[in-house]
This record gives sequence, structure tokens and C-alpha cells, in this order.
Amino acid sequence: MAKKPKGLFAAAKLTKRRKKFRLSQKGFRQVFYGTRLKADPLKKAPQAKGIVLEKVGVEAKQPHSGIRKCVRVQLLKNGKQITAMTPGDKAITFIDEHDEVEVEGIGGAMGRAMGDIPGVRWIVTKVNGIAVLELRRGKKEKKRR
Repeated sequence: MAKKPKGLFAAAKLTKRRKKFRLSQKGFRQVFYGTRLKADPLKKAPQAKGIVLEKVGVEAKQPHSGIRKCVRVQLLKNGKQITAMTPGDKAITFIDEHDEVEVEGIGGAMGRAMGDIPGVRWIVTKVNGIAVLELRRGKKEKKRR
């Protein structure tokens, strides 16, 4: 490969060169073609509300074993279905089908899944307007819809 141009009038050549190789960068391609926004069910929002469709158990990846308790949620804003994890012990007992839940990102690298739960990118924070952690601690009771 040729050396990079240096000198007083090299800027034009450098910018032209940069433009040529921009499409080889993943981040630029996602912005350029709009696939980053298409692939994100929450559409760049930090949280979203949805209705619980069913409770599901997701098997943990190797070398861990166990079934992680999750829920299938249909988002109210666009009707897309996602799988969200329920945090901590016995949190799944406070969530029933047809409950309104609030989900947020789980915090994996680049908005992806985290830990040993494959394909799960979101976590349930509220059920019918009440925080899941308060329900687990016994400080509040769940509202009936």
C-alpha cells in the first residue's frame, strides 16, 4: 500500500481517500443506509411500554446452566415484539399476561445482549406503573388493571 500523502496541499487527497474507505466502517454503513434505526425496536428511546404476551424461559449459554425467566412483550409504540428479562428472584411472579410493563436496555455492549442470556436485550423495570424492585421487596403492591 502506498504511503499517506504529507505536506501543505495534502488535505484534498486525504479527504478523498477517507471518503473512499468510509463504507468499510460498520458504524458509517448503519447510519448511511439507515439500518441502525430499522433494527432498533425502541427507536432510540431509553424506555418503552408494552403489553405482556407470555412468560418464557430462556436457557443460559454455556458453561452456565439454568432457565432465565423472561417475558414476550408487544410494544405499544410500534407493535414490535421483544423478549425482556425479569430482574432477580421471584420477579416473574409479579408479572401476569396482559400486564402493562416498561422495558429498558439491559446494558450490553453496543445495545446487544448481556451475559449468558442469548438474544435478550431488554429488562423489565415497571409493572402497571410500579417498580419491579419495590414489588420484590414488598414495599408496594401491584395495581390491578
